[in-house]
Amino acid sequence: MEVYENVLIAIRQIIRAIDLHSKYLLKKYGLTITQLIILKEVNALKEAHVGEVAKKINLSQATVTSVMDRLEKLSYIERTRSETDKRKVIVRITQLGKNKLEYNPSLLQEYFIERFRKLKEWEQTLVLSALQRVASMMNAERLEVMPVLTSESVAASSKDVVGIIGDNVNIQNSETIGDEKGTGE
Repeated sequence: MEVYENVLIAIRQIIRAIDLHSKYLLKKYGLTITQLIILKEVNALKEAHVGEVAKKINLSQATVTSVMDRLEKLSYIERTRSETDKRKVIVRITQLGKNKLEYNPSLLQEYFIERFRKLKEWEQTLVLSALQRVASMMNAERLEVMPVLTSESVAASSKDVVGIIGDNVNIQNSETIGDEKGTGE
């Protein structure tokens, strides 16, 4: 077997582990990874604005708003207009949302970070360097992503897609590529 085949297998194993963990969270807790991250962030901030949450987790405000719509329908969060600035929406976690977090659903990267921190500094640097090189080889180094291991569909602009697969593609939707609504979920 060629070395590159072993590299591709390792990449595929990582993707598969992420996918299986995503499905586990959805089946066991009824939340997607993005929903869980947003719920945890709203809980940590106590009283947050949509833009503040979006900035903290490195997602677009439109994506966060869409995910919050679903969390609100599930009664995990509540949104109200600010009394001082009616343009701003304040987000709070509900008791039902807090109850959901009491089950302490763990994100895959929490396990990874725990193990990664046990590596010696030179090993951490080696892993980082190798992964940055792989991202570069896949033309993915310029993509803006949150530091979360997820296989969920994330909205991508046609510019991002062209940057990854090259200029010789005809992209039908020049706005957003991702899920049907372009919400990143």
